[in-house]
Amino acid sequence: MGTILAFAGSNSSTSVNFKLVKHTASLVEGHKVNLMNLANYPFPMYSEDHEKENGFSNSLVEVKKDIQNADGLIISVNEHNGNVSAYFKNFLDWLSRLDKQFLDGKKVLLMSTSPGKRGGIGAFEIANNILPRFGATAVIGFSLPSFYDNFEHGKGIIDSELSKAHQQALSEFLAEI
Repeated sequence: MGTILAFAGSNSSTSVNFKLVKHTASLVEGHKVNLMNLANYPFPMYSEDHEKENGFSNSLVEVKKDIQNADGLIISVNEHNGNVSAYFKNFLDWLSRLDKQFLDGKKVLLMSTSPGKRGGIGAFEIANNILPRFGATAVIGFSLPSFYDNFEHGKGIIDSELSKAHQQALSEFLAEI
């Protein structure tokens, strides 16, 4: 039995990516899942001056420990204007200053979703390219387009083909843990 840390790269209280992460985490069997809501972790915008004056926050150090103690990560990234959100980029900036290889050897199920038909694929592609720089092994990916058309609270992914693709991605990820 492994430990999985699951979170969305969003600090929004209404994040559709967090809803997708919660749904995905609820499907995991045989592993311990720690669900983390980044909306509860306000980090100041990264600057070298702030780092020199204040160092690293306790919450950042704790998140890094949680990542290091996990056997795998489930991450869903949100998209702002074709890119990862400023919040998620800032989160990565802080973690990489604390430890450049903060994802060393971690298996990752990388996901994205959005209300649009592309399902946050721009942010997904950027995250998929950048996470290995910090040591991650992105095992498998999944993007859910048109969140409000394809996801229903209490039921999850309602489109049968997308649901199958999601379950396949999760199964492949869990096989690696």
